[in-house]
This record gives sequence, structure tokens and C-alpha cells, in this order.
Amino acid sequence: MTLRIAFCASRAPIAQAALAGLSRRYGDHAEQGAEVIVALGGDGFMLHTLHRTQALEVPVYGMNRGTVGFLMNEYSEHGLVERLQAAEEAVINPLMMRATCVDGHDHHALAINEVSLHRSGSQAARLRISVDGQVRMAELVCDGALVSTPAGSTAYNYSAHGPILPIGADVLALTPVAAFRPRRWRGALLPKSAGVTFEVLEPEKRPVMAEADGEAVRDVLRVHIRSEPDVAHHVLFDPGHGLEERLIREQFV
Repeated sequence: MTLRIAFCASRAPIAQAALAGLSRRYGDHAEQGAEVIVALGGDGFMLHTLHRTQALEVPVYGMNRGTVGFLMNEYSEHGLVERLQAAEEAVINPLMMRATCVDGHDHHALAINEVSLHRSGSQAARLRISVDGQVRMAELVCDGALVSTPAGSTAYNYSAHGPILPIGADVLALTPVAAFRPRRWRGALLPKSAGVTFEVLEPEKRPVMAEADGEAVRDVLRVHIRSEPDVAHHVLFDPGHGLEERLIREQFV
């Protein structure tokens, strides 16, 4: 049995070499009409590919030709069709970010991993946090804060000492970055359906930027974040090496 496979690769020489070899061996179908897309690169390229091909509703199978590769499978030119046919699928709903800037403009973006806020000046940020319209923290003084999906919980969230979330958990992680006051606050776990709003206090004196999977918006005044159930990314993994297994394994490293 043959599959209509579309290949794409990052600009890294090792990824481009893999693209050439795999295309010769298996052919290279156009993404429109393909049964599966194979992305060659690292996690950053995988996120870019998922965002770029969102409207196609085609599953994406990543092979690691980058550095991190948490969302990627091991690279091999051999037996690709058999691996794709046996692959396990994980469905990921991204976060929707609506950021209102000081100048009044609104910016919308989707994030598969996390939406994060960072101070962009020399002074710590001052944030007010509301959940579903109710103020839960009147003031958080920090370098930043983020809301993470389970799929992104081992990325920036984990580096900021946030929890690793099982892929099937209907929760989001709200994690501070270098919290100064309250100093010992470690964040919160929220229902997946929750809407989180960050309000920036003293935005002129303490400017803040927001990022959704690397898409940055500067000088934000307010950022609202919620899960987007109407968008689903389908990611394929080799049997026994799925995202749920990787999230569990990461906690015992």
C-alpha cells in the first residue's frame, strides 16, 4: 500500500539532506491532497508546520533533524510507510491569545505550547490575574507569567518550574516566571475551559510583551487566553513513543 506523503523541512542542511533522500525514495506529494505530512527538523519547525497546515486537517508526523525533538520521532529513511501506518495519533487543542496593546490595537494568535508574558524593560512587571472574570491575584510582581497546554508543559513551562501535565488532562498550567511578590507563589492548575486574563499595571513604566509560540506583541495592556476547542492539531508518533508516554517519562529523568 502506498501513502500520499508530503515532505517539508527546516533550512538546516541536515534537514534539507533528509528531505532530498526521502523525496527520492517515497515521492513528494503536494500538501493539498496528501494523507500525511512529514516534517523534518526540530520542535520549532514542527510548531511552525502545525500552524501553517492547520486548515488542511492533515496529520503531521515529525522526524528529528533538529536539536530538541520532543514532538518528533527518531529519524530513519527505512520503513517510513510502515511507521506511518502504525503511528499513534495525539490531538492537541491550541490556546487562543487576544492581546490588547497600549495603543488600542488588538492582536490574535494561536499557541500550541504556551502563551507567555515577559517584562520588556528594566523593571519587573506588575500583573493582575483574573480567571473567568474573577480577580484571583490583585498583583503579581515578576519577570513574567505563562499559560501552558499539556503538550507544551515540558517546554518553557517546565523551565519555569511549572508542572508537567498528562496529555489527556483537561487542565492548563498557569506558571509565574521569577515571581518576586508573592515570592513563594508557584502558580495554579486551571480547568481547560477557563479563560485567563492578565492586566498589565503601570504599562508605561513597566512595559510587557506577550508571545504565542514565538509570535510576539509588544506593549500589551491586557492579554486574554483560552483554549480553542474548534481547532485540533493531529500529531503522529511511533507506537510506544507517543506524547503521553514522553510526558510521563520526562518526569523520571
